[in-house]
Amino acid sequence: MIIRIVKLNFHEEQILTFKSIFEENKQTILAQKGCLRLELLQDLNDENTFFTYSWWDCEENLNVYRNSDWFKNIWNKTKLLFKEKPKAWSTKKINESQ
Repeated sequence: MIIRIVKLNFHEEQILTFKSIFEENKQTILAQKGCLRLELLQDLNDENTFFTYSWWDCEENLNVYRNSDWFKNIWNKTKLLFKEKPKAWSTKKINESQ
């Protein structure tokens, strides 16, 4: 399993626009082949910073999604809202404790 973490920092006046884009598209993201889960988090100390966490069954399906025309269209709309260049990591779970 792959967990994709993306850190996004927006201009303050663009936060509502981003939240709207995310809300409108989250079900389509979850419907992508191999997408198991999707979360949006907001930093407690910096309202402009968000993180998306998406769980994928394999890197191949994540890359198919990332290279799709649909994703490119949404990303082109979203990147206009950024205050800073986003950062992304593809990770694998090593340990889970409860």
